[in-house]
Amino acid sequence: MEIRVGIGYDLHKLEEGRKLIIAGVEIPSDKGFLAHSDGDIFFHALTDALLGAVGYGDIGQLFPDSDKKFKDASSEIFLKEAKRIIDDKKYKIVNIDGVIIIEKPKILPYREKMIENTAKILEIEKDRVFLKAKTNEKMDSIGKQEAAACYVVVLLKKEE
Repeated sequence: MEIRVGIGYDLHKLEEGRKLIIAGVEIPSDKGFLAHSDGDIFFHALTDALLGAVGYGDIGQLFPDSDKKFKDASSEIFLKEAKRIIDDKKYKIVNIDGVIIIEKPKILPYREKMIENTAKILEIEKDRVFLKAKTNEKMDSIGKQEAAACYVVVLLKKEE
């Protein structure tokens, strides 16, 4: 059985008046992501992890921020394309593990919806997706609530 591991990372600046969307879920907050698309750090990192696991480039190559059609686009579009690519290459998702690093707001009340949303988009069982949230203990730009980041690791297996 052939297995592949992918890792993804994303960071976006937080700015007042923008929507805070993580894993396709809008979270009430006075700050949101400053980005060309909706800035969903989890979906961006997950897209990169999936693409990297099958050696297919990265999110910036497929969806450049210079392309106006992606302005304010839902990051669900990026994730669905990554899913199509891994399906075409005959890989299945074994599991997804993500760490969201944000000082505020608390993510735990939204985690289950984030997991459900991700599993639905990728057409996998919920127990194959997990998310954790951490703070940076008020250190650096994340700790000062100027940015948020996300790491995601995926494990894929080749269909037999």
